[in-house]
Amino acid sequence: MEVPVPREKWAGSIGEMELGASLEKGGSRSSLRLGGNKGLPFLSFEDPTSRNVALAGFVADSLEDVPLPVKRAFGNAVNDPARWAAAWKEKGADLICLHLTSTNPEEKDVSPEEAAATVMAVMKAVELPLIIYGSGHPEKDAKVLEKVGEAAKGERLLLGQAEEGGYKSVAAASMANGHAVIGFSNLDINLAKQIVILLTDYGVGRGDVIIDPLMAALGMGLEYSYSVNERIRISALSGDAMLQVPMICDCVSAWKAREASDDIPQAGDTLERGIWWESTTALAALLSGADILVLGHPGSLQIAKDALKGFRGEA
Repeated sequence: MEVPVPREKWAGSIGEMELGASLEKGGSRSSLRLGGNKGLPFLSFEDPTSRNVALAGFVADSLEDVPLPVKRAFGNAVNDPARWAAAWKEKGADLICLHLTSTNPEEKDVSPEEAAATVMAVMKAVELPLIIYGSGHPEKDAKVLEKVGEAAKGERLLLGQAEEGGYKSVAAASMANGHAVIGFSNLDINLAKQIVILLTDYGVGRGDVIIDPLMAALGMGLEYSYSVNERIRISALSGDAMLQVPMICDCVSAWKAREASDDIPQAGDTLERGIWWESTTALAALLSGADILVLGHPGSLQIAKDALKGFRGEA
């Protein structure tokens, strides 16, 4: 007797987006296409569409807050963002996530022009698509992302991040130069929807928005993050147009967990623990709906790659 597989009939789907402009489109990047899914993650009986998930390698232009195991994994390359990005390419990353933390006025206060030069050097070193973050200082980030957007006009970067309290400058840099933008919200489905509404009302196309609902690491609120991400995906598939955009989850914060550090010396090899702490966070993000994962350690990248093959039935 054949038992029918229960299939949910969703009314909506995740919008498609392309990052990185190819030569044919006036850029110099390889390109990635995200979104387009019509069911919950990796349920092939519900949605036969192959799920495109991009794995981004974390790079920073200042090492002050970079976890020690991450620095050790790349050796001297971490002293040069371009070399660091090239190392990520060799390890199989799909794109680069560059944090311009040196621009923070309370630290090195690197100028927007210098930051833009760093971005261009990374772009010259690798042809992968780029995600660009500022330092988290709203006023300075507005100037930095404006310069970066202008310098890389037409290259289809992903600029971050736009928050409810200050999204217009990032949105303007995106619209004026052909880039996409990250809409950030803090662990709340309503806030995730609100930032998309604000960006689109301002003029950003919905196909130019990726949401970051804030992925909490294992032991630091992962279960709550998972539930928020899942609710966002279910609402999008149920027909909520403002949530029908791809999702990015940054998993590098897992290295800040006490369990991923030397604070618990009796718990086994610290490096192995840290890699699995980041990887477990990444796997939860994948299953809850992430389209882009940002990872700090190449060991975590490999685990995520292997998991993706398994989820797709390729293993």
